[in-house]
Amino acid sequence: MANRLATETSPYLQQHADNPVDWQPWSPEALAQARELDRPILLSIGYSACHWCHVMAHESFEDEAVAAVMNRLFVNIKVDREERPDLDQIYQTAQQLLTGRNGGWPLTMFLTPKGEPFYGGTYFPKTARYGLPGFVELLERVAAGYAAQRQQIEGQNVQLRQALDATLPKPSAAAGELDGGPIAAARAALRHGYDAVNGGFGPAPKFPHTGELALLLRRAAGDGDVEAGQMALTTLARMAMGGIYDQLGGGFCRYSVDERWEIPHFEKMLYDNALLLPLYADAWAASGEPLFKRTAEGIAGWVRREMQSPEGGYYSSIDADSEGEEGRFYVWSRAAVEALLDAAEYAVAARHWGLSGSPNFENNHWHLRVVADLPAEQETLLEAARCKLFAAREGRVHPGRDGKVLTSWNALMIEGMAHAARVFDRPEWLASARRALDFLQRTLWRQADGKQRLLATYKDGRAHLDAYLDDHAFLIGALLEMLQADFRSEDLAFAQALAQVLLEDFADVDGGGFFFTRHDHEALIHRPKPGYDNATPSGNGVAALVLQRLATLDGNPAWNEAAAATLRLFGAQLQSAGGNASLLHALEEYLQPPQLIVLSGPSAEVRVWQARLAATYLPRALVLAPPAQQKGLPQVLDKPATAAVTAWVCAGLTCLPPIADWNELQRRLAGGETD
Repeated sequence: MANRLATETSPYLQQHADNPVDWQPWSPEALAQARELDRPILLSIGYSACHWCHVMAHESFEDEAVAAVMNRLFVNIKVDREERPDLDQIYQTAQQLLTGRNGGWPLTMFLTPKGEPFYGGTYFPKTARYGLPGFVELLERVAAGYAAQRQQIEGQNVQLRQALDATLPKPSAAAGELDGGPIAAARAALRHGYDAVNGGFGPAPKFPHTGELALLLRRAAGDGDVEAGQMALTTLARMAMGGIYDQLGGGFCRYSVDERWEIPHFEKMLYDNALLLPLYADAWAASGEPLFKRTAEGIAGWVRREMQSPEGGYYSSIDADSEGEEGRFYVWSRAAVEALLDAAEYAVAARHWGLSGSPNFENNHWHLRVVADLPAEQETLLEAARCKLFAAREGRVHPGRDGKVLTSWNALMIEGMAHAARVFDRPEWLASARRALDFLQRTLWRQADGKQRLLATYKDGRAHLDAYLDDHAFLIGALLEMLQADFRSEDLAFAQALAQVLLEDFADVDGGGFFFTRHDHEALIHRPKPGYDNATPSGNGVAALVLQRLATLDGNPAWNEAAAATLRLFGAQLQSAGGNASLLHALEEYLQPPQLIVLSGPSAEVRVWQARLAATYLPRALVLAPPAQQKGLPQVLDKPATAAVTAWVCAGLTCLPPIADWNELQRRLAGGETD
C-alpha cells in the first residue's frame, strides 16, 4: 500500500511512495503528529537524480525490517530539496554546525517535534561500513538518546539557534564605502587556485564554477586582463572536450570526479546547463573559437530535445543511473563501437575519443572524451560516427527524468536560451525560451488574496508552494534578457511587478538584503538571508544585479536603493575570497553602470544591428529595440522613429549624441565612451 507521498508532485517523493516506511511530506499535519506522539522526527532530504539517495533507499527504505524500526520510533518525513530549498538550506547548515562536516544528499536529520535538529549526517549504510554505524543501530541509539537526554538536547537547541542566527549577514560600518577591492581579491584568489594543466580550480572533484568563469571573462573585456580571459577560455575548452560534456547528445553532467574533466557524476541538471549555455555563447563572442559554438549548440539541442515539456516548461534533471548502474547509459565497449561503424569511421572515432587506448571506465568500458583534434577533412566521418552512436544509444534504457517544472531553474534556462539565441541568431532557441516564459506566466503567476503571487513548482497540472527569493530574482533576469532578444512591453511590466514583490515581501527594510522566504512564509526555526553562491547563483546577488539593471531601463530609484542596501549588507562577506561571484557582478555594475543602447529605425535594419551587437562580447551593455510608436515606455527607452537606424548610448546619467553610423558605434563601444 502506498504511503502519503503518492499524491505529491515531486518525482523524488513519488519514488518513495511504495516504501514500507510510513513517509509523510513536510506538513503541519506531520509536525502535529510528532508533537502529539512526543516522538522525534526522522527527516530525509534528497532529490530524484541523486545517486546516493537511491543507494540508501534500496538498502534501507525498501527493507521491511528497517522500515518497521523507523515507523516504531520516528515520525518519518521526506523532502525534495528542489521543491523545498528553504528546508534544505536550514538543515544543511544545521548539520554542518552540529557535526563540523560538509553536508550533501541524502541528508538525514533527527529533529525534535518542534523541528529542531539534534543529530544528523548524510548517507548512512544499512550495515556498518565506511566508518559509519549501521542504520538500524543508529536509529535505536538516536531514539534512546532522545528519550534519556531531553534537557541536554534542549540546551543544545538553544545554542544551535544562536549559531544559525550568527550565520545571517550583519551591517558593518567597518565595510566602509563599496569599491573594487573585493573584485581584485577574487581575481587573485582564482589565479592562485587555477589548474594550469586541466583548467578549472582546485583538485578533484571539479565543478564548472560558472560564476567565477564569467567574472574572469568580464575582467578580460573590461580591464584587458589577458590572463583572466585565458583562464576562463582554457577551462571552458577542457570541459567541452572532457567527459563531463556528453560528446554524443550534448549537455553537461553535474561535475567531474577527477581533475581532468574525464569521468563525470552522470546526473544532468537543468540549472548547470542553464548557466553554461550563455557562458559558452559569450566565450564564442569573445574568442571566435568554433568549439564554443558547437558546445552551445549541443546544450541547446539537448534542452530542446529532452528537457522541454509539450506545455513549454523545462524539466528539472536527468538521473545518473539507469538499470541500477551509474553511467550505464553513456559508456561503451570497444566491440559495440566497432560493430556500429565502418572501418573509416571507427579509425577517426577511435583516434578522436581515445578508444585505442586503455579503458577509462569500469568493466573494460570507455566514456567518450576528446583526446585528439582532427583535421577538417575528417569532420564528416566523425559526424557520421557520432550520429550512428547516438542513434544506437537512444535504443538503450534511458535514465529517469525528473519532470517537474521549477520556476527558478526555468528562469535560468530562459535567460540562457534567450541570450544564446541573440548571440548566435537562432530564432528557434528564442522561441523555446518564449514558450517556457509564457508557460511560467500562465501557470505559476497566480492571483491570490487580491494580489499576484508567484509559485515555485509545477507537475501534472498542479502548481503549488510559494516561490522563493531565487524564483523572483532569476525570473526578473530572464525577462531582462528577453527584452533584449524580443522586446515586449508586457515583459517589462512583469519584471516591474516581480521587483515590487521582492521589495514588499522579501526585503529586510531595516537591515538590507532579501530573505530567502516571504514575510508570510510558514514559521521555521531559521530564516536564511543567503549571499554565497552554491550550485545556483546567490538570490541576493542576482536580486541586486537585476534591480540595478531594471532601474537602468525604467529609472525607478527604489530598485537602485534596494540593490545598494544589499551590497552594503554583504560588504564584509565580499572581503572573503570565494563564493561571491553573483554579488561581485552586482558590485561591478554598481561601481560602473552598464551601457544602455537603444536602437530605433526600420525594423529589418534594426535587426541587423541587433545581431551584430549580440555577436560582439559586450558584458556591460543592455541592447534594446522597442517597436516604433510603442506606448507607455519609460523615458529612457522612448526614442523617436528615425528613417535610418539610430543608436542612443547612455551609462548612468551620461549619454552620447545619437549615432547613425555603424562604424562610429563600434568605435565608441570599443573605447567605452559615453561622453
